[in-house]
Amino acid sequence: MTPGPTTAMVLAAGLGTRMRPLTDHTPKALIPVAGRALIDRVLDKLVAAGVERAVVNVHHFADQVEAHLSRRRDLEILISDERAGLLDSGGGLQHARAMLGEAPILVANIDSLWLERGAPALEALKRAWDPARMDLLLLLVRRGEGIGFEGPQGFLMNEAGQLTHSASPDVVTPFANVGFGILKPQVLDGQTEAAFSIIPVWRALQARGRLHGVAMDAFWMHVGDPAARDAAAARLR
Repeated sequence: MTPGPTTAMVLAAGLGTRMRPLTDHTPKALIPVAGRALIDRVLDKLVAAGVERAVVNVHHFADQVEAHLSRRRDLEILISDERAGLLDSGGGLQHARAMLGEAPILVANIDSLWLERGAPALEALKRAWDPARMDLLLLLVRRGEGIGFEGPQGFLMNEAGQLTHSASPDVVTPFANVGFGILKPQVLDGQTEAAFSIIPVWRALQARGRLHGVAMDAFWMHVGDPAARDAAAARLR
């Protein structure tokens, strides 16, 4: 195993509106896919990659998520409480900043699953991480190698692995962010305590050449709605 971050931030606070009616009474994190909750599938991958401590943000049916996570014994889990209000991708990280420490962390979304083909994707991510050149390294999927990469929004990548984010409808991007990456928590210092998206942070790092990516050798599944959940479950079985 390649050495890498031992702390992860798991983004699990969302309402899961696209997953309704499955999320009418259950948080998205606990939706089962082929018999195992989304968040457990993600935590399993993190543990296999050497993560010993996960900070998990909660909001929607937070009590259910906390009770479920209390049963895991294979890593330390800390709860970042967003019951008072959702803080979006950037705000969620900032709210948990004191728990994340100063060393680089893994960041993980709970609706991102994949089937490995070659080297494990998180091992490839850790091998590609170079803190001298990078402040954020995103795990990417190539267009056509997954479920859930239909729109134009995504990334362009140069030969050095530096990324350019594009939301233009006129640019067909070859790569999408799968919702996992390695981040220096210090990039959040000085940010507001309010809700904010991580995308302006991407753009600021991009402008300085500090936003990089590495493509996975895997089939990626974005579990964003009931149909995608069923499709992912069929492949996992």
